[in-house]
Amino acid sequence: MPPPGGFEAVQYKRNLPLRGPSGLAILGGVTALCAYGFYRVGKGNIEKRELQREKTWSRIHLVPLLLAEGDRDAFRRTQAALEREREIMKDVKDWEAGKSVYNNPRYRGAESIVVL
Repeated sequence: MPPPGGFEAVQYKRNLPLRGPSGLAILGGVTALCAYGFYRVGKGNIEKRELQREKTWSRIHLVPLLLAEGDRDAFRRTQAALEREREIMKDVKDWEAGKSVYNNPRYRGAESIVVL
């Protein structure tokens, strides 16, 4: 016969403890983390755009200076080459430094350079 009060209830369910946060909490955390990441990426893009703008404007403002430096250097080199030519050819009669060696008018490309 059964004991007084009946038998104990049979445990047929798994008794697993709850571990970690719920799925909703994980989804909320991932959403917050992604939102913060997108915020940082946006701030980085703004900073990168500002640096690019600054670099572009600095190059725009430096172009005249660099062109002038290049012109001065080219002029100095041309004058030095003419002086070297005068020094080397000083003993040759009727030699003009900087004058084209071509007599045919077809080859007049070098004479179009103005020598000061």
